[in-house]
Amino acid sequence: MPWYESLKPALRGGHEVTLLESGAEFFPALEGAIAAASDCVYLETYIYNDDPSGRRMTDALAAAAQRGVAVHLIVDGFGTPDDANPWACALREAGVLFETFRPERRRFALDRRRLRRLHRKLAVIDGCIAFVGGINILDDWHDPKHGRLEHPRLDYAVRVRGPLVAQAHVAAARLWWEVHTVNRSLYRGADPGTKGAHTRLPWWVPSEITPAGRVRAALMLRDNLRHRRTIERAYLRAIGRARSEVLLASAYFFPGVRFRRALLAAARRGVRVRLLLQGKVEYRLPHYGAQALYDELLRGGVEIIEYRRSFLHAKVAVVDDWATVGSSNIDPFSLLLAREANVGIHDAGFARQLRARLDAAIDAGGVPIRLQSHQRRPWPVRLMNALAFLVLRIGLALSGVAGRY
Repeated sequence: MPWYESLKPALRGGHEVTLLESGAEFFPALEGAIAAASDCVYLETYIYNDDPSGRRMTDALAAAAQRGVAVHLIVDGFGTPDDANPWACALREAGVLFETFRPERRRFALDRRRLRRLHRKLAVIDGCIAFVGGINILDDWHDPKHGRLEHPRLDYAVRVRGPLVAQAHVAAARLWWEVHTVNRSLYRGADPGTKGAHTRLPWWVPSEITPAGRVRAALMLRDNLRHRRTIERAYLRAIGRARSEVLLASAYFFPGVRFRRALLAAARRGVRVRLLLQGKVEYRLPHYGAQALYDELLRGGVEIIEYRRSFLHAKVAVVDDWATVGSSNIDPFSLLLAREANVGIHDAGFARQLRARLDAAIDAGGVPIRLQSHQRRPWPVRLMNALAFLVLRIGLALSGVAGRY
């Protein structure tokens, strides 16, 4: 596929899509694919943490580079601010081509461009296999802010074979070239080892497009140029067409007016609308801000379940026979500012599988929120909800994108 190929979502058949739940399923699958790589590996992640899972991935990437595979790694400068730590140095020494997306030079600078982050989690192996989801290079049992977890973090990804891998490969190669070019031109610490063909954008990005299954799927990318609303529009279109069920899981939930109206309209049509949201306080501002929206949604017939067994990091949905798995939360950061990647899957069997996994998670750690109990929450919580809502709205206005939300 040529590098200039359009990255507009294209629903095609011929895919094999495998659902992976949390790191226990994701990391062995990704590690195995990297171990079998013979040509190239592209890996993009928001967080790359030096923990047991991170060290496994470091070993796998280093081993691939040492046997001659062109391994490209991009981390986000805010999610992974220290790119000079031992694991990063070990990767560079092994020959991994390492770049940082928008490196943080002034941690507390007031610049709204700092919000435009690389939040997508994407891997492409030999142009044949793609991994897309919400899982960082971060151990299920560890949180950078909260330490050891009692139960593993809940998250999802998919492994895909088939035609859409070609689009993912072009997207990864294009971003790698963009980030390397910008870092090199602005002296942002580009890896001095990235020379020759690896620094040039190839005219052709070879990928395997032979059908690998019977699932219809599309890659949905969000950026700040041509695909600003791709993922949000896909959600709104699916919810607007829903006939029986909407089941949505989002770690950070602060939807705009149009999104909330779509959920409420579906509930009025008799569609069962369920939201699985963060129940443990990971970050106070988004947690209490999301709760400020509960009253409107509960009154409109939307069911809200808080996941309290561990941290929820999932960004998935099932709407009848349509499903999506990816990195995009339902909040302004993901829908309006960050680079994100989701896969939209039109397949009844996959939708049933994802629904069953979410139902099992709800049974294991979900707490339904009732309107009466929510209205009786203590006044300090009410105050926190109001303040968080206000701060988020002000932040949205200052970001310069409030008019589109």
